[in-house]
Amino acid sequence: MIRILLATLVVSLSVAMPVHAQPLDRNQPVNIDADKVTVDDRNKVHVFEGNVVLTQGTLSIKGDKIVITQDTAGFFSGVATAASGRLVFFRQKRASDGAWIDGEAERIEYSNQHERAKLFNRAQIQSAGDMVRGQYIEYDVATENYLVTDAPGRPPRGSSASTGGRVHVTIQPKSKPATAEPR
Repeated sequence: MIRILLATLVVSLSVAMPVHAQPLDRNQPVNIDADKVTVDDRNKVHVFEGNVVLTQGTLSIKGDKIVITQDTAGFFSGVATAASGRLVFFRQKRASDGAWIDGEAERIEYSNQHERAKLFNRAQIQSAGDMVRGQYIEYDVATENYLVTDAPGRPPRGSSASTGGRVHVTIQPKSKPATAEPR
């Protein structure tokens, strides 16, 4: 139990820095390339299939299929999936330091209104050498906060309702260690 609390504390401290994605990304046009598109204009649903690449500013999502829905305010939500055994990829640049955030999973749900990505199954996010990995990652792009679990909605490991899955975090040192002076 202490180990879980310590790991949670380390993850919280490492990702709670106030860094944000590029502020103009959500105001940029959405561009999508695919082999095929099916459009339901009345319901504002677009289904893109085959080597799909979505870009909006520095945001990029790549998958085998992306279903985009648009609300009346013009914001979009997308669900990107991959063919069996493959992964969907997500990439976006942080405004504060220009570092890239790279993610991958079997399915990624993204909302540009809420600036939130949800990664499902074999999920992983890397940024500046740091990495989080689990079966589910919810990533708030604006605050750069992560929630990583062994399954969406599942309580943390160690609670009575958990089945015992694991998450993994790698945190790189942020400064070079002092070199020892010769004696």
